[in-house]
Amino acid sequence: MADKLMIVMVNTDPRNPAELGAPFFQATVAAAMEYDVEIILTAGAGELAKRGVAERIQIKEGSGKTVYDFMRDAHEAGVRFKVCTPTLELWGEDLIPEIEETVGGAYLIQRAMDDDTVTFTY
Repeated sequence: MADKLMIVMVNTDPRNPAELGAPFFQATVAAAMEYDVEIILTAGAGELAKRGVAERIQIKEGSGKTVYDFMRDAHEAGVRFKVCTPTLELWGEDLIPEIEETVGGAYLIQRAMDDDTVTFTY
């Protein structure tokens, strides 16, 4: 049985906050269940790695909890955050402190093909 979860956020659009809660919530739950969890932010979703973006987005208007709050909760639970190299070209290098590593396409392919890893995409 796999013991690693890789969540790739590639199609999730930061302009549609309703899409943003599930990946971070599921990552937090999996980390609490002691799975090895990482979230890779790339393409449009990579904008969430940029300092100041996730802090301005609320999943539910008026809730008082931002997307960045969900990201911090996940990170505190043990989720590792990574960003794809091309994302830096799109959104710049002023990243939130939770980003631990920059990775390339080969990293994603290698991890996704690993028998010990389950991959979710959003």
